[in-house]
Amino acid sequence: MEKKTSAHYQREFRRRLREQGLIKKEVWIHPERASQLREIEKRLRFSGENVLTDGENSMTSRTNGTWHTTDLYTEIEKSELISSGAASVELIEGVDPSIHLEMRDYGDLPIFVTVAGEQITADAVLWPKSAVSNAAGFNDAVLRTHKYFPLSTISLETVNGEDYYYMFGALSAASGLDDVLVEIDALASNVINATEAYGEFLKFDS
Repeated sequence: MEKKTSAHYQREFRRRLREQGLIKKEVWIHPERASQLREIEKRLRFSGENVLTDGENSMTSRTNGTWHTTDLYTEIEKSELISSGAASVELIEGVDPSIHLEMRDYGDLPIFVTVAGEQITADAVLWPKSAVSNAAGFNDAVLRTHKYFPLSTISLETVNGEDYYYMFGALSAASGLDDVLVEIDALASNVINATEAYGEFLKFDS
């Protein structure tokens, strides 16, 4: 199956937002408030509720043990993320099972979630290394700016003999479901934003 670049998902993401009648607004905040702003934006976009009077964040932590991939899949499948149609999810069986999500509100961006030991990871393909016009310059830019993509990190991995840049996030396997869902949404948002931020290094239109 052909691997689509993050630019494809970025274009789909923007198109679908426009079709929903949404507009883009720029805001200025302290960097440590980024996760709160993302949560407010998500609630305004999907429900239109009055977030200014909605009370405190209801994020919870998992206290009775750690997740297994199949258990986490079951809970994600029952979550509002799936029931609202914002994403679809399937379990990929195997020796090391993984959870495959298609983030419909981000242009069907695919994200893979796995539980390994004490850690949950979520990752998405950015683009092949061959799509980068100046790899050294790009790598330098990533090291200097990746802090602007909270909860996510960029890595370089070899798949079937070809190098790909990935974006991923990780959290404790004892984290609450809400925390996992925030991580997934943050990753999807960061993939879209990274394509725009690093567009000057890419050989395709971002």
